[in-house]
Amino acid sequence: MSWHRQYRSSKFRHVYGKAASKDKCYDCVPITRNVHDNHFCAVNPHFIAVVTECVGGGAFIVIPIQQTGKLDPHYPKICGHKGNVLDVKWNPFNDFVIASCSEDASVKIWDIPKHLLTRNITNPKKELLGHVRKVDLIEWHPTANNILFSSGYDYKIMIWNLDTREAVISNPVKILDAHKDVVLSMSFNTDGSLLATACRDRKIRLIDPRAGTVLQEASYKSHRVNKVLFLGNVKKLFSTGTSRWNNRQIALWDQNDLSVPLLEEDLDGSSGLLFPFYDSDTCMLYVAGKGDGNIRYYEISPEKPYLNYLMEYHSHLPQKGIGVMPKRGLEVSACEIFRFYKLIPTKSLIEPISMIVPRRSESYQEDIYPLTAGAQPALTAQEWLNGFNKGPLLVSLRPGSGAMNSLPQFLEAEPLMKTTDPSRHQGQGGRLPLEDMQKRSEVENSRKQLQAEKKLRKNEQTHLSNGFDLSECPPPKTENELLQMFYRQQEEIRRLRELVNQRDIQIKQLELELKNLYMDIGSY
Repeated sequence: MSWHRQYRSSKFRHVYGKAASKDKCYDCVPITRNVHDNHFCAVNPHFIAVVTECVGGGAFIVIPIQQTGKLDPHYPKICGHKGNVLDVKWNPFNDFVIASCSEDASVKIWDIPKHLLTRNITNPKKELLGHVRKVDLIEWHPTANNILFSSGYDYKIMIWNLDTREAVISNPVKILDAHKDVVLSMSFNTDGSLLATACRDRKIRLIDPRAGTVLQEASYKSHRVNKVLFLGNVKKLFSTGTSRWNNRQIALWDQNDLSVPLLEEDLDGSSGLLFPFYDSDTCMLYVAGKGDGNIRYYEISPEKPYLNYLMEYHSHLPQKGIGVMPKRGLEVSACEIFRFYKLIPTKSLIEPISMIVPRRSESYQEDIYPLTAGAQPALTAQEWLNGFNKGPLLVSLRPGSGAMNSLPQFLEAEPLMKTTDPSRHQGQGGRLPLEDMQKRSEVENSRKQLQAEKKLRKNEQTHLSNGFDLSECPPPKTENELLQMFYRQQEEIRRLRELVNQRDIQIKQLELELKNLYMDIGSY
């Protein structure tokens, strides 16, 4: 079983949890008292969003990540819902856009200003109206831009395309009605081509979201599932739930065979729900219990025993919900590999907890920070709806590598050629029409060169948005890294071919212009 103490060679054997000091916590936060089994918290490198207690509707607050300490009791809220807010999720490709769902059967998309909030926000950017009962779960697609999934008490999962100008969207692009009860959990695989769900009917389903078909269904009677999670890089599913004797239980499943779990283990007799979190970069799995202060963490391996217990973080303060910081927001100089934001409603406190690999050196540790998913989408919404699949664009967490911001700003391109000064030709007299034609041609050529340079700069910026230069990338050490390197090289070859084709077209255009110019000179 996974708790057996046995020697294993692992760089994560001594990972420990470190709670932030009181001055780095968020105090006096009116955390919701709702008993729904959700996280009630969402985090990105700029903001932390928390569902709050509110009278006369639902609300949540958005706090800048650096604004620690006591919160003003009159701090502005996002309060456009008519019912309690049940879930909030940040757009993975835009740190200033957040989605929320509520008991009022609506999903709303909000734009968060870059400056500090000074008043309540009540008007959403978009409103999604399709569910007939309360909506309790939302998930953004991991690689496609502006694709959102929502699940409600009408037993339906709806897929929304937000790439429209409409402020109110009432027609989802797809409705998945394969469930006969409330969906408790949703999880995507790495490229978002598969969706795993846990339902109140105690079944795990593996679904093709675009076709709407159930590929596999697990109805293992001795494991009553509550949450399910894709372990994408090892092709396995992890679920938490309860056993026949109401003990809290974890189970590991083969993605290709859900008939019987690969591993099944009872943890304890507590009644709180277990929230699983997986870090595909380190292959570490974290299990946090609702209502207790402990966080267990394991290491996943492709061979037996599959689940290797590492350690447990202990705290006397119980957690109601937990938010997780994306990898691009971690402090790599402190060897931080994961960060939780723990909601403690009894003290109105949000406490950050950092998972740290003990290292003496303060330099960048490349072995514990492989390339990770960045903040740029790999596909547009329409490309994904048309059937394309693509893994996330990877970036390096090395300081100074760039591509860490979800709102990239491209530099202004400089022209390759400057227009010729007409004063050079003033002494040539007698050929004014030819002079005008030459100046016109030079201006036109300069404009085309400028446009070509802008396009080149943009392509180069897009290429560098993966956060590293292919020529400086270390050699792959595993089969997964080798495949990633192969795909990146294929993408680079395709990009270079496009650039070569563009240059060929520009050369032909310049040759034609020169030929026309010589013919005009000959006519004079």
